[in-house]
This record gives sequence, structure tokens and C-alpha cells, in this order.
Amino acid sequence: MVVKQKTLENSFKIEGKGLHTGVNVTMNFLPAPENHGFKFKRVDLEHQPIIDADVDLVIDTSRGTLLEKDGARIGTIEHALAALVGMDLDNVLIEVNNEEAPIIDGSSKYFVEAIEKAGIVEQEAERDYFEISEKIEMFDEKSGSHIIALPDNDYSLNVMISFPSAVLNNQYATLESIKDFKTEIAECRTFVFLREIEFLLSHNLIKGGDLNNAIVIIDKEISQEELDRLADLTNHPRVEVKPQGILNNLDLHFDNECARHKLLDVIGDLALLGKRIKGRIIASKPGHGPNTMFAATLKKQLRKEADAAPKCNPNDEPLMDVNRIKELLPHRYPFLLVDKVVCIHEDEIVGVKNVTVNEPFFQGHFPDEPVMPGVLLVEAMAQCGGLLVLNKQEGQFATYFIRIDNVKFRKKVVPGDTLIFKLKLTSPIRRGIANMKGTTYVGDKIVAEGEFMAQIVKK
Repeated sequence: MVVKQKTLENSFKIEGKGLHTGVNVTMNFLPAPENHGFKFKRVDLEHQPIIDADVDLVIDTSRGTLLEKDGARIGTIEHALAALVGMDLDNVLIEVNNEEAPIIDGSSKYFVEAIEKAGIVEQEAERDYFEISEKIEMFDEKSGSHIIALPDNDYSLNVMISFPSAVLNNQYATLESIKDFKTEIAECRTFVFLREIEFLLSHNLIKGGDLNNAIVIIDKEISQEELDRLADLTNHPRVEVKPQGILNNLDLHFDNECARHKLLDVIGDLALLGKRIKGRIIASKPGHGPNTMFAATLKKQLRKEADAAPKCNPNDEPLMDVNRIKELLPHRYPFLLVDKVVCIHEDEIVGVKNVTVNEPFFQGHFPDEPVMPGVLLVEAMAQCGGLLVLNKQEGQFATYFIRIDNVKFRKKVVPGDTLIFKLKLTSPIRRGIANMKGTTYVGDKIVAEGEFMAQIVKK
């Protein structure tokens, strides 16, 4: 089933204090065009630099996820990103006037409510998923975190947390479908152990911390006098300890709210992959460090799969046979170099050519060592790209390639090889100009690649 990308119908604003910096922050969430993704724009800085929500830009995860690009930073972004993913959005520009997102109540609740009020609209472009096709696993020895991705037809998560604490020892949370994020996860708040607070304060952190934006857990016996001292130290009203070891300023939304919040953090951090996930994530002892390490692991696998040869089943019926190809392309023997098309999407096509010893060019290239000329590999990729473009048009059109860049030949092509061409649009078609990346495979090996620019002309 084809799923379209989505963005906001209207903009909205979120204001509050940064958890660690304590500064007042305003975030404006704006609709964005197709294939934009999530981006942060620092409107308080000169030239208003844009920071992509990209795991490659992570520079620190000690107390939240911090991104930096060309000296511009934005931190504690995981709750906002989790809300965007949980509410099924793809493209949003976030203008922010400081280096840290507001903590509000320590959850994604207010972001979700604002998104609902702003509305969501469907766009024309197809959503591109990263579908987990095989087990992907990461173990971080330093933290003891173990994260696995498994195939699934939805985005689902299982999270287990464990602390050496009588109050918060082992907890488990599950989300069977990302569609349930709003009701099952969004309102779950961050948590902190009371013993950590003085340490954080001494390291110039949690300046914006408040008893209303975190679950404070007391797992060691503490006198009311010591509790009062910490309250005075943080400039907050004095409170008492509940029997279960949680301060009496709030009630839990769920018995396992802490584990659910860790699940929320996993969603927010994995949003830095830059693609929607279709798979099941199982995370034991997650944290911002391991989460972003796993996002980097997924991105590495994504790049590997992007370069991998398309999987073609010779028993499948072609989506375009040679007769349909001849309807779209003017080429004929001996210059028609695509036999069939086996896969076609909105921005990608996969074509096939079987190379035989009877190809006329082998008579002279070379009689005693037949090798397919590289220029014909380029021509074959161009023809396949032309099919992608022309299949979209209504009426009689032709494509003329006006630029070819970065062509590389990696392996010779000989009789008996089956060529698989993968052409992908690198940007939307605008003003009759199409830009594509082409790759040719024999088996799982790349034999040629290049970048193409074509002009679409009405006949």
C-alpha cells in the first residue's frame, strides 16, 4: 500500500524553559515541503543556520541528545521528535531561538496536543520507509545496552530498563503500533533519582529543572531535613516522600511510566535516522548514547542497502516488457539496451538487460576479448532513466540527456552477464529537468555508475 508523506496544516508555537540551560525558548513548528524531513532553524543566530535532524550531527548524549552543525547547536530534541514521528509526520521545519528545546512537563504531551490542533495534511510524494529485512543488533559494553531491530509490518517497540534500585529496578514497556503513541506513550515524563540532583546542579545542569517536569525517585532513605535542604537548593517548595519513594508532587500516569518514557526517548532518538522505520525495536537498558549509536548503525545499514543490487526474481512478470518500452523510447535495434522493467516506484526504476555474445558491438569490441563498451553502459542507464521519466508523462514526450557526471566503471561486462539498472531521482522533477543517480549491477557487484540530467521535451 502506498503511503504519502505528511506535514502540518498550520504552524504552532511551543514555549518554555530549557531543562539544562534554564533559558526561555520559543519553538515554531512550520509546514515543510515534500522530502524535507525534520530540520531545526536557529533564528537567533546570524544567517539563521539550519540543523538537520541527522544522527551524523550528534555531538553529545550525556543528558539529552545534542546536535551541532557549523557551530550551531540544538539540544534536548528527543521529546519533540518523538511527537512528530508518533503523530505520523514527515516534513516539519522547527524555528528555535535558543540552543535547547523547552522541557515543559518532561514528556511529548504538549507537542502532540499542539500538532492535533494545528492539523495534518497529506502531500503528493510517497513516504520512503527503512524496512528492516533482517536482524540488526548492537551491544554497548560501556552501558550494557542491547538493542535489536527485527522485521515487522509496523513500527513497534519493546523496552526494558533496569536500575540497581529497590524503587525502580526492572520495568518493561511495549508499543505494538506507532499509531498508539498518543494514548500509550506521549504523556510519560522523564525521571531522575534524587541522588543525581545535587550532582547535576554542581555540574551546572538542570537549571530549568522543576518538580513538575520530572518524576523524582528516592531509592535511599533520606531525612526530611535533607529533603528540605535539596528543595531549598533548587529553589522549589518543600515536599514529602510517598511510601513508594516518589515525591508527593505528582501521580504516575502508568505504573511503568519510567519504562514508557524510555520508549519515548528511543522513538525520538531513532528519528535521527531520517527515515520512517518499519520494524520491531527491542531495547534493553536504552539511553541517549546507545539509542543514537543504534541510529548510526541503522543508517550504515541503510546506506549499504541503497548501494545493494535490487533483488529480481526472473519468474516475476515484467512491469514493462519490450513492447511497452518501445512505446516510450524511440530506440530500436541495435541501440535499444533495456529488455524489461521489473520494478518502478515514484522516484526509482529497475531495468534488466541480458548481454549475449550476439550483440553486434562485440564484433569489433573486441573480437578476441568481448567487452561491452562503457559508453553503452552509460547509454543503457540513460534509457532506463528515460523510462522512469516518460512513464510519468501524459502525452507524447521525449527525454534528452544534457549532462552526465561522475561516471565510473568498476568491472568489465562480458557475454553471459545480466545487467540490472537502478535509476533513482535525486530531486523532484522541476521545469522539465530530471536529475538521477544511475547504478548498474552484475549479480551483487557494481559495474558502472553515474549521475544524469535529462530534459523532458513535448513532441
